[in-house]
Amino acid sequence: MISARKTPGGIFLPRRPYIDRGDVMNQFDKNFYSLADEIGALGEKELYHRIRSAFERVPEATRKSCADFFNRFGFWGRLEPENGVYEQIEQKQIALSEHLDDFVQLYGRLGDWRSKAVLYAVLSNWYRYDFTATAASREYLFDDYFDLDLLQCSRGEVFVDLGAYTGDTALSYIRSYGAENYRRIYCYEITPESFAVLRQRLGGLRDIELRQKGVSDAPGLMSLDCSALDASANRLAPGGDIEVTTLDEDIAEPVTLIKADIEGFERRALLGAQRHISAERPRLLISVYHNNEDIWKIPRLLDGLVPDYRYYLRFRSSPLYPTEITLFAL
Repeated sequence: MISARKTPGGIFLPRRPYIDRGDVMNQFDKNFYSLADEIGALGEKELYHRIRSAFERVPEATRKSCADFFNRFGFWGRLEPENGVYEQIEQKQIALSEHLDDFVQLYGRLGDWRSKAVLYAVLSNWYRYDFTATAASREYLFDDYFDLDLLQCSRGEVFVDLGAYTGDTALSYIRSYGAENYRRIYCYEITPESFAVLRQRLGGLRDIELRQKGVSDAPGLMSLDCSALDASANRLAPGGDIEVTTLDEDIAEPVTLIKADIEGFERRALLGAQRHISAERPRLLISVYHNNEDIWKIPRLLDGLVPDYRYYLRFRSSPLYPTEITLFAL
């Protein structure tokens, strides 16, 4: 199968297939590269038509559940079939049309087959509303971000928790590795009510720094855009009086581990931590599901800072739509 690529001028040129049928490879690879070939062979209109047709074949109750989810959170575009609004499908088509090569490149960089299964499941879900692959690849074996197959921690850890919420991640770290296995934990949280609970839950623990600040790529002031659903989904917005800092400016000591789940500000937070990342090579646990690009764009950013990071993916959400996707850079 010969697919096509679109030039900046909008002209479709032949693209070599991702998979040489004479190659010896396992079924994971065959499934992924065959999917990439199929998507890559389609023009924009045909790709949009296929995604929309797949959505329309989903049972009505499931379609409604998906649409309600997309519309409540607002990260991936609105979906209101009753009003002729298919923005979510349009944005998925654009992501697959313009960045298929980036997804394929990421697949080749992933460090284990569990990660490759996750990326295949994500693209298959986007393209054909495949719930089977997502159900097979989601995981609940380990607690939150702390996959013990990937991440071991010791007494010297300086752990930075961006989006600390009410302390759930810090407590998960301690459950996973023990109260003796860190030197210091920094917790950043912007929502006053969540910060109050955070202080109450973690206040009695040793060597934990609680900072009611946002983290981005430059210091300044921003406002709080509150989610009507859950305070954990609150995010920063322009203007306001919330202090925003960078990790390079706010933390003087070397850091060994950074987790970021900050509602789409993850890339900006990493840009504001370039000194720490380049000089100290901390291990990174980064949420990459708040848009259609971070899953490949964040590894590309990190490659410019630390060329030898190894990448892994894990996710633990509903198979209807894969969220709670964590990129491990180790």
